[in-house]
Amino acid sequence: MTGAGAGIGEGIVRRFADEGAKVVVAEIDSAAGEAVAQSIGGTYVGTDVSDREQVENAVQTALSAYGSIDIVVNNAWGGGGIGRVEKKTDEQLSQGIAVGYYGPFWAMRAAFPHMKERGWGRVINMCSLNGVNAHMGSLEYNAAKEALRALTRTAAREWAPTGVTVNAICPAAKSQAFFRAIGEYPELEAVADAANPMGRMGDPYDDIAPVAVFLAGEGSRYLTGNTLFVDGGGHINGTPWAPDLGD
Repeated sequence: MTGAGAGIGEGIVRRFADEGAKVVVAEIDSAAGEAVAQSIGGTYVGTDVSDREQVENAVQTALSAYGSIDIVVNNAWGGGGIGRVEKKTDEQLSQGIAVGYYGPFWAMRAAFPHMKERGWGRVINMCSLNGVNAHMGSLEYNAAKEALRALTRTAAREWAPTGVTVNAICPAAKSQAFFRAIGEYPELEAVADAANPMGRMGDPYDDIAPVAVFLAGEGSRYLTGNTLFVDGGGHINGTPWAPDLGD
């Protein structure tokens, strides 16, 4: 699992471990990744998902450590600032697409032959309501996550006969990315909670991870190409996100 050192990724990888899965923590932050892996008896591999060789090495690490790769969860994100579309730089867009789209693509491409050979596999891509609802200020994130949803559906269609399913989760949880945004716009935390039909943002371990566990199991074998909005109902009418971006 990529981006498993904190936030939603950590919640999912801990839940997987509690369910008995053997996990690889692929994380760019070595201190965080090693700490999580050690605490759950998993394997840590340093991974910058914007680097194809490092992504492919993470897949190979899973194969070497456990003999197979059954589940891929693409969760990593590399940050990004809040700003207007016209002020975004080429570098910001390129980095966002590299981390949010190419990283998952490389992981899926590397893992698929091994899954196909076994006739079983699960790919879970963590996408976002930011892209679906076109939240302000986060163009590179929105674009990468919507591209990832297109990749999810296309791979699901092509791989359906092989026993490999590919699905996306759009979560709403108090993750690292959420707290970074709140750090810039503190007033939005109360707005986000109040706007959610359930009155709160989700918890990575208790609210988001159980859905990932379902998608990773045999019970989801007839479900592919779907986007699951694990958001307390926030997607129904759209989630307000209107920071003051200035002129």
